[in-house]
Amino acid sequence: MDSTSESSQPPLHLTPQLCFSTTTLRDFLRLSRSSIDDPISQQLNALVAPAKAGFDPSSTSHRAVQPISRQIDAQSCNEFKDKMLFPSWRARSDVLSYCAIVATSPDPDDPETTLREAEDAKHREIVVNERLDPYSGRFFPKEPRTEQLASLIRQEKGVENIVRSRTWNVVKERCGKSAETWEEAFAKWSQGRNSS
Repeated sequence: MDSTSESSQPPLHLTPQLCFSTTTLRDFLRLSRSSIDDPISQQLNALVAPAKAGFDPSSTSHRAVQPISRQIDAQSCNEFKDKMLFPSWRARSDVLSYCAIVATSPDPDDPETTLREAEDAKHREIVVNERLDPYSGRFFPKEPRTEQLASLIRQEKGVENIVRSRTWNVVKERCGKSAETWEEAFAKWSQGRNSS
């Protein structure tokens, strides 16, 4: 298995610890995007078949500029989408969906619960005289890690939409114009996988 397909695979066991380890979560998303979506033009260039008639020695006597937007045959494009692009998107979607569920679930294992409760109790005991210090009444409690995770997931879903739109525009340009949005194409692929 090549490194491209390995980096697009989700971590084997999705656990809340993966979600709360924001460095690991972001690394997975970054590696997956950088192996498939970021180099999409190079990925598609690799699909362009060399001349079917063989090598023509006279072709080296002059420099011909190849059009960048040359089309790739439909079978190669479909194979790339079905075996590389969409599985990579699915892996990221699965991780983001799982972590979104974790972010909205109760978190009895939050190590900072006791610290937050102590800060809240301490703040309630403080006598505030805002005439002497108008800023003394301000209190910014630390967010629970589920709220921090929910914020991160919203941010990463926004990034994911931008990345997929950009990637899909390049795919449509190189594989033939399509009226489908990336959402429609991905949903159709997902339904085909679920029905088989």
